[in-house]
Amino acid sequence: MATGRPALYEVLDDRFRTEKCTAGDLQLETLHVGSRWAEGPLYIPAWRQLIWSDIPNDRMLRWDEATGAVSVFRSPAGYSNGNTLDREGRLITCEQGNRRVTRTEHDGSVTVLADRYRGKRLNSPNDAAVKSDGSIWFSDPDFGITSDYEGHRTDSEIGANNIYRIDPDTGEVRLAADGFGAPNGLVFSLDESELYVSDTRAGQIRAFEVRTDGTLSDGKVFAENNGAGGGRFDNIRFDDRGHLWTAAMDDGVHCYAPDGTLLGRILVPNTVSNIRFGGPKKNRLFITANDTLYSLVMGVKEAPRRSVEAV
Repeated sequence: MATGRPALYEVLDDRFRTEKCTAGDLQLETLHVGSRWAEGPLYIPAWRQLIWSDIPNDRMLRWDEATGAVSVFRSPAGYSNGNTLDREGRLITCEQGNRRVTRTEHDGSVTVLADRYRGKRLNSPNDAAVKSDGSIWFSDPDFGITSDYEGHRTDSEIGANNIYRIDPDTGEVRLAADGFGAPNGLVFSLDESELYVSDTRAGQIRAFEVRTDGTLSDGKVFAENNGAGGGRFDNIRFDDRGHLWTAAMDDGVHCYAPDGTLLGRILVPNTVSNIRFGGPKKNRLFITANDTLYSLVMGVKEAPRRSVEAV
């Protein structure tokens, strides 16, 4: 039956329906309008809140699930971008303007985890992923140093855009992989045998084998922006059925099968920067797009985190 509303889902492969990717809300819910450029959504179960970064306004905002109220979480915020939680539930933040990765302790104090590699300042950390052994992996493109809009314009000291790993025992920042145009979102596969990385400038999502020494293989192309239906890729997340979801900027939210097939899209009226699952059942997809925070309740949910590795 026609509803008069624009379609929310575009089905490109029937698995998009049969695997419950479209079994949920039929329209986006607008939670907040008023950011300048929103990124880095993160649902924090203990707080029943979602926090996200409003980068050009140099602040982090929070949305309260119980009341719907929005307030400022942190300002200034170092032009923060991506956020995640470590294995102890502490907030890990990539601060583009401060060119560092930080951890917010349970008492609210902030610890700097990484700001240099071999004595040279990082470019502008963008997104982070925490492995079950406690190591923190992060992307370091130059988005925050190419202009004053999302950070502070300056030259790169490293001269490259890389992926790094913070050792959980020593805190040493090690190079994990190089050769990127602009590494952006990153997420581990469900068994942590691979790390998936979006390269915004290359128009690719690549899958890297995670070696035991904390480095990555050369990687293979998993998905590519190659013309019709393509989109620049930003952050990426796995659901519990093994689908890879990605913020595809002007092309909405893409959903890929484990074999790399583009199954379908969520059509979003604004440019999509980031996505994140959350809510009590982890089946609510939060979407940051331009100045807006959206959500929709879905038939799939966030992939479970792997148990802490045995020592």
